[in-house]
This record gives sequence, structure tokens and C-alpha cells, in this order.
Amino acid sequence: MVAGVDSSTQSCKVVVRDATTGELLRIGRARHPEGTEVDPDRWWRALEEAVADAGGLDDVDALAVGAQQHGSVLLDEDGEVVRPALLWNDGRSAAAAEALTAELGGPQAWAEQVGSVLVASLTITKLRWIAEHEPAHAARTASVCLPHDWLTWKLAGAGGARLVTDRGDASGTGYWSPTGGYRTDLLRTAFGATPELPDVLAPAESAGPTASDLSRGARLGPGTGDNMAAALGVGARVGDVVVSIGTSGVVSVVSDLATHDPSGLVAGFADATGRYLPLVCTLNAARVLDSAARMLGVDHAELSRLALSAPAGSDGLVLVPYLEGERTPVRPDATGALHGLTLSTSTPAHVARATVEGLLCGLADGLDALVAQGVEIGRVVLVGGGARSEAVRRLAPAVLARPVVVPEPGEYVADGAARQAAWVLTGGEAPPDWTLGASRTFEADPTPHVRERYAQVRDLTANRL
Repeated sequence: MVAGVDSSTQSCKVVVRDATTGELLRIGRARHPEGTEVDPDRWWRALEEAVADAGGLDDVDALAVGAQQHGSVLLDEDGEVVRPALLWNDGRSAAAAEALTAELGGPQAWAEQVGSVLVASLTITKLRWIAEHEPAHAARTASVCLPHDWLTWKLAGAGGARLVTDRGDASGTGYWSPTGGYRTDLLRTAFGATPELPDVLAPAESAGPTASDLSRGARLGPGTGDNMAAALGVGARVGDVVVSIGTSGVVSVVSDLATHDPSGLVAGFADATGRYLPLVCTLNAARVLDSAARMLGVDHAELSRLALSAPAGSDGLVLVPYLEGERTPVRPDATGALHGLTLSTSTPAHVARATVEGLLCGLADGLDALVAQGVEIGRVVLVGGGARSEAVRRLAPAVLARPVVVPEPGEYVADGAARQAAWVLTGGEAPPDWTLGASRTFEADPTPHVRERYAQVRDLTANRL
């Protein structure tokens, strides 16, 4: 048996599966604290709770951890946490991202050297902020790692265990290149020092045996970032586009091609199999649907019914869904906008349809950005909480102009970590070929006029007060 951990921003999930078939045997959950900086010990306590909820790990032969990307965990010489970890969604390092970008010569230089243009979410920007605003903490720091690295280290017994990571999660730091390895020169530029960094393991290389109160003697996988684990969890192959509609919207594709997008739209990440995972992330996703349902005073099922009762394009009504600002495109101060409001479009059905289509148009723009990078594009796999919306499922193939595969709802990140653990346990050139439930394929005639109308108005938004 194998276990997979998903230590996300909001919660911790643990799944226990059969290593050969992938059959789900047990599952456990626990909540994480809110906020954009968190004491890593809270993640460990949540893992303890989730493991207990899943019936323990005593019978598990291998396990691996998937976790939120980018978070900065700073450790001193004794392995003690120096300060709470700044998470990916902590925006205080935005100015640091701008300064570092200029210091290296601009966005193209960063894209060429580490695969991604800097934004506030990347770890290197957090380190610059700490160096400038908390020099005592910076001076105490002996090593830097990511959330999944730290949890893997704790499972290995901490203390004398080595810090390890994988290509996927390392590619979101800003000081590791998917094609060139660690860039300690960039780390020193940002932090003023070169702390110890985790060893980057091969995709199926063991991090050693577990040696904690939660598990002893099981093989530890290298673990990975949540987006990389999700791609493993749905069984994505080269050319498969994974569109995830959760707290954020993510469009990624497993690729044999490393990307270097100077526009910053596409992050040039690595994946968890030795390939690459070019990725576009939007801030506005499932909560756009929540907002519309609240505004109309309906539940999500009724929101879907209303949306599907209106005509394609909502008779010209368009929602630009920048309700929380936006990351792709980079408009952190933007607000949402409703365009084309007339007497005839002032109906709940039109607003519901415009909401779903606006959300999907933003993700379709992300897919276009991947295509522009020259990567192979095949099937589209739709996952995340937003994928449970019937309107999203039925309208996605029309807006994306491609058939859309929707697997059964699941814990894709934890499942991907479990699949990695099975790969470490059984060996071989590729992870085991699990079939995790049935899937449905949705098809529809493309509606290019919907995207054309969206493109006309997507830049017409006001900044927040």
C-alpha cells in the first residue's frame, strides 16, 4: 500500500491506495489555518490529524508529499523554523519582484535563465523581502526549502535527515532552472547569502525511509508541488492540458518542450516525471461562481440551470471576472466589470451565462498563451471544484473549442503523490498506469463570437479604491 499527502493552502488530505491497482482504501482530512503566512508546525499538526483520520500509516510501504508551491520555509543551523513561512498568495513581495526583475535586465532575462518571469508568488521574491525588511531573520537562516520539502524532511526524522526536493517544485523558486539546475548566483543576489538548498532528486528516486512518529520504515518519494502532483493524479501524458478551476484557475500542459515566455503569461515549470509543465495561473476561478450565486440569491445548481437557459454570448452581456485583481494578465488592482447591460440582458439567466462564459474566456486566454509557446496540445482535462458545475462542463468545450474530459471528482494532488510513491516502490521507467474512476467527455460546437466579444471589453476595468 502507498499513501499520498496533499498539503494545500487550505487543508491537508491523506489518501491510502493499493500500489498496483490504485484502489482507494482510506482517506483522511484536516484544516489548515487561514492567512498568507503560516508556522510550518501547523502543517505538521494538520498532517498528524489527517493521518489519524485516515487510519494511520503503519501498513503503508511508501508515501510521498504534494504541497502548495513557492512557500518560503527558513531554517536555522539547528533545523528550527526561523519565521512563519510566507505563502504563494502573500503579495508583500511584489516590489521585490519588480526590483529583482530590473536588476537582472528585465523579464526576458528571467524567462531565459529560470523559465519564468518573476511575480510576487515565487520564493526568490519572498527571500528578497525578508532580507530587506527582516535582516536578523535572514542572518539566522542556514537553509531554505519549500513546504513539501519540509514535510518530507520531517517524515524522514528531521535532525540528521537531508533536505530534498524534486524538479517540479524547485522550478517555482526562481533560483532553479528547469534546464540548468540551481542558480545560486541569483539566490545570492536576492538574499545576500547562499543558504543550503535541498538536493533535487530524480522523479522516482527515494528520499530514504520514514523515521517519524507517523511512519517508520516506509520508502519516501521525492514529493512535488501541487500542480505537478495533480497532473500525475489525473494521469496526464504529453500534450494533455489540465484545466483546474479551484481557488485559482490553472491551465497547464505536460510537455517535452521547456518554455521561456518573456511576457510572463506562461510559467516555465518542470513536471514530476522528468518533463516540463508550462503553466498559466489566474486568480479568479471558482469563487467567481460563488459570487454570482450569492448575487443572484441561488445555489450552484440553479446558477447552472439559469446559465444554460440563456443564449450563447448572453446577447452581448460579458463579465470580466477580475474580482480579486488578476495575475494573468498582471492587473493586481483591477476589479470585475459587467459590460453590455441593457433592458433585455438584465435577467438572472443572462448574468449567470455571462459569469460562466467570462470565467472560461479567461482560462481560454491561458490556453492560447500555451499554444503560442509552441507546445503540443491534445485533450483537455477539466478538474477542480468548479468542474462540478454542470454549466461549466457543458460550456467549456464551446468556449475552449475542444472536447473536454471530466474525470470523477477526487483528491488529485494526494492521488498524484500516492502514484509517485508507488513508482518509487515498484520502479520502472514510468509511474504505474492507474485508472481512478470513470470520466465523461463533453463536446459542443465552438462559439468563437463569445471570445471575440470578451476580447473587446476585457481591458475595460476600473481599479479598486
